[in-house]
Amino acid sequence: MQRRSFMLSTLASAIAGAVALPGWAQDKWPTKPVTYIVPFPAGGTTDILGRLIGQKLGPALGTTIVVDNRGGAGGSVGSEVASRAPADGYTLLGGTISSHAINVSLYPRLGYDPVKSFTPVTLIGTNPVVLIVGQNSPYKSLQDVLAAARAKPKTISSASAGNGTSQHLALELLGFKSGTQFIHVPYKGSGPAIQDVIGGQVDMMFDTTVVAGPHIQSGKVRALAVTSAKRLESLPSVPTVAESGVPGFEVLSWQAIFAPAGTPRPLVERLHAEIAKILQQPEMQERLKALGMQPSAMAMDQFASFQKAEVEKWAQVIKAANIKLE
Repeated sequence: MQRRSFMLSTLASAIAGAVALPGWAQDKWPTKPVTYIVPFPAGGTTDILGRLIGQKLGPALGTTIVVDNRGGAGGSVGSEVASRAPADGYTLLGGTISSHAINVSLYPRLGYDPVKSFTPVTLIGTNPVVLIVGQNSPYKSLQDVLAAARAKPKTISSASAGNGTSQHLALELLGFKSGTQFIHVPYKGSGPAIQDVIGGQVDMMFDTTVVAGPHIQSGKVRALAVTSAKRLESLPSVPTVAESGVPGFEVLSWQAIFAPAGTPRPLVERLHAEIAKILQQPEMQERLKALGMQPSAMAMDQFASFQKAEVEKWAQVIKAANIKLE
């Protein structure tokens, strides 16, 4: 009887130890650098925000955040890489409206599911898109652009950070709602795209105020219209697309952080909490607002619901506009 009691006691201790092991491992996390995959080249909105947050998140976690740029296919290439990474808390992804809401309705063979392949960590914020042209462009307003496009369809070129990005979709919606046609010129990120707008190789471009803002301030590009429902405080003299003759037009880009599906909930909760603290810092709030971003205060479950709603919303828009990509 004593031997049986001893065996049961030993078994109970072993089970308790096994149950405690995951908690112990999570307490020790992280023990090595965390990779933050940016599915776009350096210089774009997602890259800027990733590095900005990573600089503060690393010390908060007691480790280093290593930014890994994996551009291509409107954020799909890097997102697929992240979706296949171990769900151990050592991989994060800078997700966007394109990679995690739009692309699934554009690409017939996407290598990941924007909802099922990831665990939402946090929504960083939303960002209106602004239509810009080079400083030497003959177009002074969106009305000028639309008039030229109607006179000679498919002669005005517009750059984007890639097929399926918010920049691309904004262009397609503009053409659909205004009855005009443009030439879409996709790049592998906002950085190289906006440089060609500045240089005059491409006529115009929709881009976030995060990327376009500094170039607007320097005078290298001229802002013609913003895609928000109301004018921006940072660009009060720039009219909305709706004000410029395209009623009901609105596009808001957004930036977020995801982890591979299956990442332990305690790790995701800690990441969410630490990033929320960073985003709430007064200097970070000011930095984001100066870039035209509206910081988010969504809880994790709210963000998950928001993302699912965005997937459905853009699926309807893409179908209505008959936008297709091979």
